[in-house]
Amino acid sequence: MSGILSLAMKLLLGDRGKFYTLVIGITFAVFLMMLMTSMFFGIIQHSAANIINIGAEIWVMDPNVQTPQNSIPMPDYMLDVVRSVPGVDYAVPLYLGAGLVRLENGDYQAATVVGLDDATLFGRPPLVEGRTADIYRNNAFFVVRDANYAKLGSPKLGTTFEINDHRGVIAGIATVPVGSLFGLPTLYTTYGRATQDLPSTRYVMSFILVRPKSPAAVAGIQRAVHALGYRALTAAEFTTRNDQFYEFQTAMGMNILIMTLISFVVGLSIAGETFYMFVLDNLERFGALKAIGARSSELVAMIFYQSLVVGFLGFGFGVLLASGLIAFGKLKIPNYAAVITYQNLGMALVMVLVISVVSAYIGIRRILRIDPFVVFRS
Repeated sequence: MSGILSLAMKLLLGDRGKFYTLVIGITFAVFLMMLMTSMFFGIIQHSAANIINIGAEIWVMDPNVQTPQNSIPMPDYMLDVVRSVPGVDYAVPLYLGAGLVRLENGDYQAATVVGLDDATLFGRPPLVEGRTADIYRNNAFFVVRDANYAKLGSPKLGTTFEINDHRGVIAGIATVPVGSLFGLPTLYTTYGRATQDLPSTRYVMSFILVRPKSPAAVAGIQRAVHALGYRALTAAEFTTRNDQFYEFQTAMGMNILIMTLISFVVGLSIAGETFYMFVLDNLERFGALKAIGARSSELVAMIFYQSLVVGFLGFGFGVLLASGLIAFGKLKIPNYAAVITYQNLGMALVMVLVISVVSAYIGIRRILRIDPFVVFRS
């Protein structure tokens, strides 16, 4: 079998033009699939930035909430009720809202405001400048240094601004694992300051962050909150709910799916047609092999081997090109939301295998119908 596969490789490399066409076609398809799916996973990850950055184990919310950005305020008494639920270690309020910041130069910039529990500051981001205790100073805010940091004028410690006609002071500069999706800079402050300074509805509490006493207590907490008419989701469940909203209730998921399928069809058509032409050009050689005793299974193995070699080369080059472009994009475009994950790598690999198998099948059908005596008659 090794001799047959070696011969298959020589036949494949013998026609350099078709070999390069096959590799380039699959590379282009993988490149497009990786870009589309990386953009999709990047957007999904950034849309869940608050869930990831705050790091609460359980989020209590109104049952109609789909994403962290579209919170529905809850009455204050819910915090005491949740704290009294068996299995709850502690529960703290969280404010998520928006504010209009007036910079020192007179420009205005919308910003996301996160109000942390005054007593515990649960969910606070790690600081790269300043001290955590400084958030208790008058009008103090922490600013996140991410891709949107410059929109606030790249403020330093002590920089002053106005937010909804209230004075604010940068008391710390923080960093977070995942940046915001919607291009808004993020400010952290205390829950009391956020709810007092920012205009709001009658209720101001966006979420309740809960830490259970043990993992076994999670189910009981969820049942108790559900009985109150609200919803308690673990961080993973809330992330999944957020993902499903963007996948199925916005146009983004369907548009990216269509583009991915188009990339797949392009790769399949190029590879299938070129591989069939390659088989036709080498029909006499395959017929000669069959005439001198090569079994059909060996010829099938040759075709599959050639197809898989081309497929994996195209997959490698496609991933390399996509990774390089994404890395370059993140260097030049701070808000570029694309991320390569095991999921989209696996998805691209499966599609390449499908392209390889279909292309091989097209060639195999022609090979198995060869009459070896035609070779000698010609």
